[in-house]
Amino acid sequence: MFQSINIVEIFSTFLVMFAIIDITGSIPIFVAMREKGSQIKPFHATVAALLLFVGFFIVGEALLRLFGIDMPSFAVAGSVVLFILAFEMILGRDIIKNEPTSSGASIVPVAFPLIAGPGAITALISLRAEYATVNIMIGLLMNIVLDFFVLRYLDKITHWLGADLIYVLRKFFGVILLAMAVKLFAGNIAAIFAA
Repeated sequence: MFQSINIVEIFSTFLVMFAIIDITGSIPIFVAMREKGSQIKPFHATVAALLLFVGFFIVGEALLRLFGIDMPSFAVAGSVVLFILAFEMILGRDIIKNEPTSSGASIVPVAFPLIAGPGAITALISLRAEYATVNIMIGLLMNIVLDFFVLRYLDKITHWLGADLIYVLRKFFGVILLAMAVKLFAGNIAAIFAA
């Protein structure tokens, strides 16, 4: 196992997953959810995301096939959730009603699809073709730890950024999130109709 550990593969996995998860870009989304009264539990959110990643890495494609769902259909479904979140950020309107649960917003939408989204899950599965499993898992774990610290110290990060900058970033990243949702939708809807 230790012979297959490769720092370059770990770093590459970390960078790929960091770019796709984009936890720092999601800060305005988390702030907006907290302002609407959604409770975010950093530990629950990151553990749930890690379990989703590992679960899909091991049995994801087989599980989706069992239910007759292909990866493009899964990605399109995730893109719809991202559409809604983006519209909420841009328009400042609540579309998804906040229902009180024990986990708050920690599982949906924080763990899925903001951290362990369809794009990130698909990227993780595709890395299996290039890198050793141990290196992928270490790179993933490094991302999850970073995600935890961003969620854990969200108040300090937002205090440092300031309310005005958070407002501007929320609108900006709302548009970015909408563009990501469009790209995810367009890239996978064609694959669904081509099948």
